[in-house]
Formats: sequence, C-alpha cells, structure tokens
Amino acid sequence: MKKLEVFDPAMCCPTGVCGVDVDPALAQFAADLKWVEAQGVAVARYNLGQEPQAFAANPAVIAEMQAGMERPPILAVDGQIVSTGLYPTRAQLAQKLGLVATADKPRIRIPVVGGCEPGSGCC
Repeated sequence: MKKLEVFDPAMCCPTGVCGVDVDPALAQFAADLKWVEAQGVAVARYNLGQEPQAFAANPAVIAEMQAGMERPPILAVDGQIVSTGLYPTRAQLAQKLGLVATADKPRIRIPVVGGCEPGSGCC
C-alpha cells in the first residue's frame, strides 16, 4: 500500500478547514485527500504548529525546511518528497501516486450482505 504524508505549515487546526474564513483551496485539498484514501492509499497529515515532532523525525523534511520556511506544504510518497510549497490538485495527486483521477467526488463503497444493506428493510 502506498503512503502519502502531508507536512502542513502551522495552521489553527489539523486541516486548516476551520473558522469563518475557510480557504477554498484547503477545503478542496481535504476532499482530495479523502479521495486518495478511498483509492487505497494510506494518508498521514501533520501540522507544524501541532505536530512538530513529525517534521523533526524526517530528515528529508528537515532539509526542505532548512531551505526555507515557505517550503510547506511538503508531500512525500513512500518517504520520497514529491511536492513542496503548494497543495497539488487531485489530478496532480493522482499522477504522483500512480492513480487515475476521476470525478471530484470520491467513490463511495457500501458494504452489501446478501444483496441488502443490514437494517435497510429490503430483506
């Protein structure tokens, strides 16, 4: 299973999607990360303001941060830095992960048992 790690700049909350003035780019990126997870990729997201130990534990991220504080967000796929300084689009994420980008909405998987969802009343 591939692993995507996102090292965000310091934000007020883990995703930056909070408060009254939400950045639409951060909201879209959060949706895109859910899509990536739905494709079977493990996603870990770290906020510099809340989880600095994750940054400090990764030598490649330390090197990027030493190159400049404008480097975050930093994205790594299976430990390799693949993007710095911006939040990639869904198509760019798909390309970096070897996925095929689909519509903006993630696939929804509904567990089916015997042709009916338990408790649905169809059985």
